[in-house]
Amino acid sequence: MQDILGNATTVQNEQDLQAINDFIEGFLGYNQCIINILAAAETSHNGLVHIYAGLLWMLSETGEIPQAAQQYAKNAMAATGLNAREQLLLQTLTFWLQADMARVRQTLQTLLRQWPRDLVALKIHQYDDFNNGRFLEMLRVTELCHSAAANNAYFQGMRAFAFEQCHLFDHAEHAARQALAINPKEAWAQHALAHIMLTQGRIEEGVSFLSAHTQEWGRLTSFLYTHLWWHKALFHISLDQQDVALAIYDEHCWARDRTFSQDQAGAVSLLLRLELTGVAVGTRWQELSDYLVVRQQDVSQPFLTLHYLYGLLRAHKPEGDLLLNAIRHAAAQKKSNLHAAWHEVGLALADALAAHAQERYDAVLPLLDPVMGRIDQIGGSHAQRDLFEQVALDAMLRTGRNSRAQQVLETRRLVAPYDAPTNKALAEIYEKSGLSMLAKEARDRSLFA
Repeated sequence: MQDILGNATTVQNEQDLQAINDFIEGFLGYNQCIINILAAAETSHNGLVHIYAGLLWMLSETGEIPQAAQQYAKNAMAATGLNAREQLLLQTLTFWLQADMARVRQTLQTLLRQWPRDLVALKIHQYDDFNNGRFLEMLRVTELCHSAAANNAYFQGMRAFAFEQCHLFDHAEHAARQALAINPKEAWAQHALAHIMLTQGRIEEGVSFLSAHTQEWGRLTSFLYTHLWWHKALFHISLDQQDVALAIYDEHCWARDRTFSQDQAGAVSLLLRLELTGVAVGTRWQELSDYLVVRQQDVSQPFLTLHYLYGLLRAHKPEGDLLLNAIRHAAAQKKSNLHAAWHEVGLALADALAAHAQERYDAVLPLLDPVMGRIDQIGGSHAQRDLFEQVALDAMLRTGRNSRAQQVLETRRLVAPYDAPTNKALAEIYEKSGLSMLAKEARDRSLFA
């Protein structure tokens, strides 16, 4: 039997095939049907079913190696008759369980050279690349699949996001439009376009584009559902519609799976961005932090961990100090795969975020400045990492570094001329500097937004 991508499988019955296809569609399309693989694995003896169940657990971002994934790997090893492609997928799961990500990527590349329509393998490779700031590699690996999968909407969505992360926006938009021409509901392509429009300052177009698709997002897994709403909230903040953005936080961004890593990080990010524009968020930090306390030792993904840290410290949770100590320990572990990310960049970011959360604003810039040019090492998209520049800007404004802040803000305005927070900050700086004409121009731009 073949899966929905046209790859041969060792599946022997329709029930297992449906579960495998649900995993593929769920993983590539962020569809909730992905979890059906776990129910199938309870009764199936097929090795591929157990491989995919194990991979789903590895994608759950619990902060440690899930025992369930180890058991599924054992089940798959005990199964008989795996074909050559499935054996490579099992190797992928096995190496991942060993935290040997170099061999994971090597195995996936071997697989893709022979079976370029296995887009699950491509997605896993891109997932690891993204988390570790290897954006050119995200793009390069799509070349292994391009000739075989160019007519697949999921592939074009993945390629669009890889182009976008490399700042190749024309190529990115072309790929995203190709994906949407094949399937107008392809959510990862919608996501790529949201990135493009935000980065290029196409704010009103971005709001309009995402608003036209919100009714489709109910079927999505919690991560992409909340993340697309997060993107929409950023457009509203840029338009000086903080009330709309705050409602999005309450009704969508912090309203699905509050235990999932990406949802937690997105909530921290949006709440902080709202505060940086002057929004009073009430008790939301305390409510959010209640779900972050379990992350007090989770240093498995630096980008996510830094968000947990800020949320805990901003709510004055003692677990924030425990997490900061865990980060210091991770930065000292030279044999760890994460040593470079934590030692070279992550620890300084953690200390800077801690200083900001604790209102020690004079300490923020000395900690941030040496690493600002290397933040990509911790993963996350450039739109997400922009939060660190916003924190730096806030520290500049709070500590009277107006000349430096003006330089940064005017540079940001080149991309988004009518961004309301940017122009409001500029108006304040120019007013304080006795430049009333420039202050009025900035205020007028803000009103236009």
